[in-house]
Amino acid sequence: MDLKALISTLGLDAGDLWQEYQRISSVLLKMGLSEYEARGYVALVALGSGTASLVAEVAQIPRTSAYKVLKSLEAKGFAHAKAGRPRSFAPVEPSEISVRVVAEVRESFETISSVKNILSERGVPQLVYTIMGRDRVLEKIGEMVDRAEHTFVISSPSITGLSRRLGKRFSVATSRGVRIRIITSPFVKVPKGIEVVRREGLLATDVVSDGRAALLAAPDLSACGYTDNEALAAHLEAFLRIMSEKRA
Repeated sequence: MDLKALISTLGLDAGDLWQEYQRISSVLLKMGLSEYEARGYVALVALGSGTASLVAEVAQIPRTSAYKVLKSLEAKGFAHAKAGRPRSFAPVEPSEISVRVVAEVRESFETISSVKNILSERGVPQLVYTIMGRDRVLEKIGEMVDRAEHTFVISSPSITGLSRRLGKRFSVATSRGVRIRIITSPFVKVPKGIEVVRREGLLATDVVSDGRAALLAAPDLSACGYTDNEALAAHLEAFLRIMSEKRA
C-alpha cells in the first residue's frame, strides 16, 4: 500500500492531502534531502515508525534502497533507529526539525550580518556574486578546485553527487599537493585518499579555497553566493575549522 492509498484508506481527502504531500516533499528537497529521502521521511511521519520494507512500500522507493535511505535520514537528523529485529526507524518530530533548522538559519544570518558589519567598519568592498542554476554552481565549485594552490575545504551533506561531478578534479588537485578536507554526513561515501570529517545535521554546502575565495550554496545547489573577498573567505574558513575540530 503506497502513501496515496494509505491516505484513502484512512478516509481522508486524498486529493488535498496528496497535493500537500507533494508540496512538503519539494520543501524537503530544498533542505538537502534526496527524492527518496523526502518520500521516506514523509512515510515515516505517516506511519509513526516502520521497517525498511514497510517504508519502501508506502513511500514507493526500491526495497534495495530503503535501508540505505533510512540510514541516511538518521545521519541527517531526520530519523532514529529503534531497538529490536527487524530494525525499524522512527521519524524525528517535524517540530523538532523545524526548531533546529530555524536556529541554524538564524545563526547563519547572524554570522553574515556580523561579517557585513566588520567589513563595513573597515571599508572593505562587499563583493558577493549570486550564481543561479545547479550546473553553474557545480562548475563554479569545480573552478575553485582547479585554482586551489594549498587548501580546499568543502562542507556538504550531498558530497556523493558532488564527487561524481568533481571527482577527477579532486584527484588532480590532490596530485599537485592541494590538501582537500571534506566535511559531510556519517555513512556518506567520499573519494579515497581525501581527509574527511563526519558531522550530523549538515544542510547547506560551504566551500573555501586557499582562504581567499568562498562559496555558500543552497541545499539543492540551485543557487549560491560566491566571493573572492579574503576577509569574508577567511571568516567562513575559520567557521569550517571550528566545525571540523568540534566533537561529533
